[in-house]
Amino acid sequence: MTRSRRRAAILASSLVLAVLAPATEASAAHKPDHPHKAAAPAKAAKAAKPSGKAKTKAKAPVKAKAPVKAPATVPARATVLTDTAAPTRASRLAAVKVAKTINYYPSTAGWSAMWTNFDPVKIEADLTRAAALGADNVRVIVFPQSFGFPQPRAEYTERLRKFVSIADSQGLTVKFTLFDWWSGYSDAAGSAAWASAILAPYANDRRVIAVELKNEFEPGDPAAVSWVRRLIPSVRATAPTMPLTLSVSGSGGSPALAQIRTALAAAPLDYLDYHFYGNSERALAEIERAQDAAGSYPLVIGETGLSTATNSEGEQAAFLARVFQAARVAGVGSVAPWTLNDFANGAIPANAQVSKLPAQYKFGLFRPDGSAKPAATVVKTAFTGGVLGTDLLDLSFEATAGNSPWRPFLASDGAAVRASDEAHSGTWSARFSRTGRTASAIPSIRVAPIAPVEEGSPVHAEAWARGRGVTGTNEIALSWFDINDRWLGQTSSKQLPGGNSGWTRLTVDATAPAGATSVQLHLKSGDNRGTVWFDDVALS
Repeated sequence: MTRSRRRAAILASSLVLAVLAPATEASAAHKPDHPHKAAAPAKAAKAAKPSGKAKTKAKAPVKAKAPVKAPATVPARATVLTDTAAPTRASRLAAVKVAKTINYYPSTAGWSAMWTNFDPVKIEADLTRAAALGADNVRVIVFPQSFGFPQPRAEYTERLRKFVSIADSQGLTVKFTLFDWWSGYSDAAGSAAWASAILAPYANDRRVIAVELKNEFEPGDPAAVSWVRRLIPSVRATAPTMPLTLSVSGSGGSPALAQIRTALAAAPLDYLDYHFYGNSERALAEIERAQDAAGSYPLVIGETGLSTATNSEGEQAAFLARVFQAARVAGVGSVAPWTLNDFANGAIPANAQVSKLPAQYKFGLFRPDGSAKPAATVVKTAFTGGVLGTDLLDLSFEATAGNSPWRPFLASDGAAVRASDEAHSGTWSARFSRTGRTASAIPSIRVAPIAPVEEGSPVHAEAWARGRGVTGTNEIALSWFDINDRWLGQTSSKQLPGGNSGWTRLTVDATAPAGATSVQLHLKSGDNRGTVWFDDVALS
């Protein structure tokens, strides 16, 4: 199916809800955390996991909104390999393409500590929770440094066997990632021997559907390329029907995918794994760029997420909803949130640089005490084919303080607050008082839709506003951005009248301009010596 036909099959969906986030971005475009793998000082020269990944809060009452139609096509559940015949590479790859995958470490034992402090009771409880979200697959990273290299120790291969068995008991298949925190590229023979020893028991095991040879591979490193070229034939000989892949980091992105495709033309993989930690507002454009780079290879999104260490839980929920929705439109059937759990203090090994990065502790769908963040509901809705709706966008400002996807712009010249002194409906609204401006911009709060935006798309926005002693500029506006985060312009509503006014409906209708890949709705108040309230926003 062509991209245009896929897009036509997807109806606009969802938006996101919670309360005014704490302040201060200098640009109108959101700059989300970009996780980076940090090097571990021990045997490994590379480190693992992004530098910003994260979610229980009581959910505030939400004002009713018109339902959004479900997509015309709902991603299928993963092919379950339950027949008695040995799996084929085709059957495993079919499962990979639609797998509802969760990335996993226990909240008390992240990265290699999962294996050194192996706790089957905790793992079973966690995987039960993952299955309840609708997951049917779990990605787990197997560390040579922990298991023993070049010959894995029996104690640790038994722990891996137990993990696969626990996952199976919860209806989850498994993906293995074999090398992380790894720079031992000079020992390709040892790496091949170790990988073969790990994989041999699972060569025809339907519970294991794929193997990632190296986490966040660096195709610009000649030693890494030479190493993986030697590793692939060895793994193929051990497990001929096992689909093989490499992942690329969020910073490597599409160029790294293209490099892998070129570098491994003589030793091809079966699919490519894209880790997305970019701006979720332009997720569709970024995913389509990755698809182009992957060429004929199937593409999965093997990691994606947003840390709540520096972002609100509402922002995290909105981020994941946008990525899931963009993947649906792009025809990518497998999106894997990073990660199931937040990590408790001390859960990440102290010798890993990621342990010193606060964002790494807060990418989870669940907090360390097991309570769910709003993102858990988003993932469950996406995994079960549901609609990601406007309850995510806090369009009536009824969410609890600090948990909204709304973000401030130019707050130093006027910050909005969540206020209960006036409301168009419900209890709360967003209030600006005594605002300033710069030569080129005025203060605002902003949010982006869940449904992806493409040039030529119609967008409608509205909000109710009320003023007391109003001066200056008070309006709503749609701001457009291209794939490189360049501002393309804005479309504004009429102004709220000066002085005192009752609740007034402000509307704006526009068509996305050429090159637009994202849009933000801004509620704006500048040069205002009085007070303005905004409430009951709509965005479609």
